[in-house]
Amino acid sequence: MDSTRLRQYFTDLQERIVNALEAFDGKPFRRDAWGRGTSMLIEEGDFFERGGVNFSHVTGDRMPASATAHRPELAGRNFEALGVSLVLHPRNPYCPTAHANVRCFIASAEGQAPVWWFGGGMDLTPYYGFEEDVIHFHRTCQKALSPFGPEIHARYKQWCDEYFFLKHRNEPRGVGGVFFDDLNEAGPGGDTPFERCFALTRAVGDNFIEAYLPICERRRSLPYGERERDFQAYRRGRYVEFNLVWDRGTLFGLQSGGRTESILMSLPPIVKWRYAWHPAPGSAEEKLYTDFLRPRDWAGLTSAPDR
Repeated sequence: MDSTRLRQYFTDLQERIVNALEAFDGKPFRRDAWGRGTSMLIEEGDFFERGGVNFSHVTGDRMPASATAHRPELAGRNFEALGVSLVLHPRNPYCPTAHANVRCFIASAEGQAPVWWFGGGMDLTPYYGFEEDVIHFHRTCQKALSPFGPEIHARYKQWCDEYFFLKHRNEPRGVGGVFFDDLNEAGPGGDTPFERCFALTRAVGDNFIEAYLPICERRRSLPYGERERDFQAYRRGRYVEFNLVWDRGTLFGLQSGGRTESILMSLPPIVKWRYAWHPAPGSAEEKLYTDFLRPRDWAGLTSAPDR
């Protein structure tokens, strides 16, 4: 399978997203090319405390354990994996962290047809929740996936809720979005399975900026103090725990010989942990837990603007 077309799309997506983020922040991203990809990073921007948009194109002689845990029949095959992954950590605690990823895997063995699949998604992790923002994010995801069947968004939304979940704490990482993996299937139209799956993956990648930046624009000027920054750092600890304990992408990157600096750019720069801490009853911090960190049909909600 020729991966040139895939590479062209992923590198173009990386440039388009970074150009939009640079225009929003006002400061340039650092472009850092390495042997099997390009990392584009910002630290101490005007808006983003840290953010990264990575493209990688990794090959290997043997599939890593993280890639074969759910597909043991592919153990021993050589592989090719390419895609774009991003994490954005705004400084303002009223602006949520965001993550998105789109990727393609190709596993090959001599004398056998290549096995390919796509994966990806996007999700939102607020520190102080606003229904208006979460509804916008989920409706944008829903709109992006609507051409591929009426059931697709609901299925991938549930998958996201189940995947981005800290099992050791019994709590969600954020308010979800969409997530899919092992995508290799035909649709109701006349496209080949590959064309349909590639188009669906592009729909997710191409709609990230529309899903996220309007939220940041709405909240970027809200004043905050040390209390809000302190809670943001505490909740960022959950983000770190998920990425280092549960995330398959982090494990794959490390096991496949990826560049550690690029893989761990997803971690926020300022994080705190406390022993057995709980938010004060009735506080804005408690509202995150009671009103937002639970699965809901966000796209189906109606809400007055909560500015």
